[in-house]
Amino acid sequence: MKVKFGASLLSWITPLWTAESGHYAIKKTAETGFDMIEILLPNSMDFDAQTVKKQLRENNLEVACSLNLPKEAHISFYPDEALKLICKALDKTAGLDATFLGGVLHGGIGVFTGNPITADEKEIITEVWGKAALYAQKLGITVGIEPINRYESYVCNTAENVLELIQKTNQPNLAVHLDTFHMNIEEKNFYDPVIASGKLLKHLHITESNRGMPGEGTVNWQELFKALKEIDFEGNLVLENFSSAVPGMQQAVSLWQTSLHNDLELAVGSLEFLKQNLNK
Repeated sequence: MKVKFGASLLSWITPLWTAESGHYAIKKTAETGFDMIEILLPNSMDFDAQTVKKQLRENNLEVACSLNLPKEAHISFYPDEALKLICKALDKTAGLDATFLGGVLHGGIGVFTGNPITADEKEIITEVWGKAALYAQKLGITVGIEPINRYESYVCNTAENVLELIQKTNQPNLAVHLDTFHMNIEEKNFYDPVIASGKLLKHLHITESNRGMPGEGTVNWQELFKALKEIDFEGNLVLENFSSAVPGMQQAVSLWQTSLHNDLELAVGSLEFLKQNLNK
């Protein structure tokens, strides 16, 4: 397996990007021994890619980007707005010389119709994805789609949901971006979705069932690592666990319980957990 170990921006700061907090997260990620950082792009796109690229180079870090569509860019309601925002995110990703943009790119987080996704909505999504994928191809970028749980979206909750729409879109640079927190809620197990995704799985958010330290919750890590080895996973394993020790994090991600670990303990322990399990 060719794996890159990463930390999310959210390992160190809240989602509210500033130039200062972003630089801090880059330095902390490098100091802790990761290969890469995942930068969650702000919806405002107020993001100086050239400065950040210089900071990454100075800290010898690779980078992937992510974007979570807001309510005002829910694809099936506002396809033009969604496409425009995704393309802006692709421009910022290219500006960092990054080759991957992941995240919740199937609909606005927190938007619901009160019903399951319709056939018409699927058509609108595949049309937007198709255009975005073509734009991304020109920039040399793979686009990963992250399914999330039923309490945050009705559009794509499982790997199967994402794979169906990727197949409908039929673009070679669309990929799967899984997250163990959401898998723990929506999938039957941690083995089958990874196997079903196969070589389309390019990016994986690693976190425990309670967003804490891997191995201290209910995620079946044995199943997950077994599946990753069977598909000979080549991609990014990125921590997306949160600590209440980070100012503003409890409010930002509804982390109402006090974390057992601070951000540094969580990052160091999680990275060690990943390396130990991959080496078994």
